[in-house]
Amino acid sequence: MTADKNVSISFRVSSRFKLLLEAAANREHRSQTNMLEMLLFAHCEQNRIEPPSLPEKAKRAKRKGDRK
Repeated sequence: MTADKNVSISFRVSSRFKLLLEAAANREHRSQTNMLEMLLFAHCEQNRIEPPSLPEKAKRAKRKGDRK
């Protein structure tokens, strides 16, 4: 499954978190983004967490972008 990566997020983390993320991603030969995605998706799958529906405005924007 290919994911559309058109949304950027930014947040502050501790130095320890950043170092551990770098180490874990390097060990798995992944990017840091991919490492976080993999961990979050696994957590959500294990805990049966589903994303809420996209707001109608976001759905329209996505459909409009698909026409390009």
